[in-house]
This record gives sequence, structure tokens and C-alpha cells, in this order.
Amino acid sequence: MNYFCLMQKVKNQKRAYLLALLAILFWSTISSALKITLRYMAFDQMLLWSVLSGIIFLGIINQSGINALKLKHLSKRDYFSSAIMGFFSPFMYYLILFKAYDLLEAQIAGVLNYSWPIVLVLLSVPMLKQKISYKSLLAIIISFLGILLISTRGNFETFHVLDPLGVSLAIGSALFWALYWIFNMRDQREDTGKILLNMIFGFIYMLIYFLVRGKEPVFPDLKGIIGSLYIGLFEMSFTYVIWLKALNYSKNVVRVSNLIYLSPFIALFWIQEAVGETIHLFTIAGLVLIVLGIILQQIVQRQEDRLDLKSTPDG
Repeated sequence: MNYFCLMQKVKNQKRAYLLALLAILFWSTISSALKITLRYMAFDQMLLWSVLSGIIFLGIINQSGINALKLKHLSKRDYFSSAIMGFFSPFMYYLILFKAYDLLEAQIAGVLNYSWPIVLVLLSVPMLKQKISYKSLLAIIISFLGILLISTRGNFETFHVLDPLGVSLAIGSALFWALYWIFNMRDQREDTGKILLNMIFGFIYMLIYFLVRGKEPVFPDLKGIIGSLYIGLFEMSFTYVIWLKALNYSKNVVRVSNLIYLSPFIALFWIQEAVGETIHLFTIAGLVLIVLGIILQQIVQRQEDRLDLKSTPDG
């Protein structure tokens, strides 16, 4: 019996790795998909149709499951939580991020956006009442050097940021994603239903955005439709479900989660091949510094958690 249980755990762990790698592969193509789709439609139009596509795809997935979202069974708190979370993502996060992609090279926008785990650590101090040790601060500084390297294109002497607005938006999008992540950690609802309701609110905010700006949604041409469908499917809906299944199958969530650091490096390959950008040395060096800082910070955090556990009376 123990042998069969062991074999089942091994099989589940293999499934976890395969699903995680599949999700990473899909996510790694998004920077290229965004940049290519922007050739055929405005950034805000792209967001509107991508969110609508995501709602349709995720709605099908959610309603086909055993925990299908039932609007009439939701509490006022559920609606309020999704109204807040939907404002941060998909509305503000993607609106800012898509504009950053519109202004910057895909490699720069994508890598700068990847700084969100560092922003999350900084926000955890005032919002989650956590403390930052000097080791964590050192790790953050390493990532920050990577951000500076990319923002200045490696020119530290003049310290000139080529596109201040684009860089600010790319980093700003990381702020909104980190805020969304904090609210998401506090929300214990079923994931696909929660994300679906968040996206519905995000779509409503997009309609209000168009109304306030005096613009009208424009139905995209075929290439725009394909791009929006791709983004809605592989960025906003289906890939999240695959990733959640990978985490559920895995015996050790950390092992699977750490695979996500492959995504931005694979993304650079797609950006070069599909978009046609020449990948700069400062982009690779900056990305390495950002990821290195994130990994070091996580190692420090785990060490501190173990020490805190040992220092408790029960430890």
C-alpha cells in the first residue's frame, strides 16, 4: 500500500512539473504577443477585447467545474472584494502594462514588469507589518541595480533614462500587480471563480474608462482578434488554471514555483524570433540581477521563517 502511495506521489510530482513547464511556456510568449498585437490596435482597445476573451474562456472553464461560480450565492463582501481586486487587475495593472509595451521594446517592458516580487516585499512592510532584514535589503538592492541597468541601457555615467514615461509605467504596473497579489492572499475564495468575477469588474471599469475618455470600442480586424484571443486565453485565463493545477499536484510548492524564473529568459528568445528585436546585453544582465535578487530574498525569507519557528515556545 505504501509503495502504491509513493508511486502516486511520484506521478503527481511529474504532472506538476509538466503542467508548470507548460504554463511557463505559454506565459513566456505573452510579451511577443502583446507587442505584435499592438501593431494592429491601440493598447486600450487591446485590453478591452483581451479581458472579454479572458472572461469567456475562464467562464467556460469555471462553469464546467464542480465549484462553478453562482452570482446569486455570492455575498456583498464577495462583490466588494472583487470590485477592489478587479480595479487593480485586470484594469489598472494591464492598462498601465500595455501602455508600457506600446512605448518600450518588449524586452525592456517585460523585464521591468518582472520586478513585482521586489515591490511586493517593500509593500509587505506597511501592509502586512513585516520587517525587512539587512540581508533582504541587500537582495532588493541587487534587483534594483538590475532595474537601473535596464532603465539606463547600461549607461550609468550620464544616468539618462531613454523613455522615462515608459519605464515608469513598466515599473508602476509591478506596483499594481503586487497590490493585487496582497489582496489575493487574503481572499480565500475558489480561484477560478474569484478571478472570473475580478475580470468581470475589470471589464466594467474598462467600459467606464472608454466612456470617460469619450472613446468607443472598435471591433478589431482579424489579426487583432487573434491577438486578443491569444492574450485572453494564455495570459488571463487558461494558463492560470494550468499553473494552479501544477501547484495542487506538487508535493513541494516551492520547487514548482521556482520554475517561474525560467519564463522571462525564454521570453527573450520569443521576442527575438517573433518580434524581431535584437536582445541587448544590458537586458540579459539586468534580468539576471533582478532574478538573482528575488531568489536571494526568498532564501533569506525562508531562513528567517525557520528561525522564527525554532524560537517559538512550541518549536
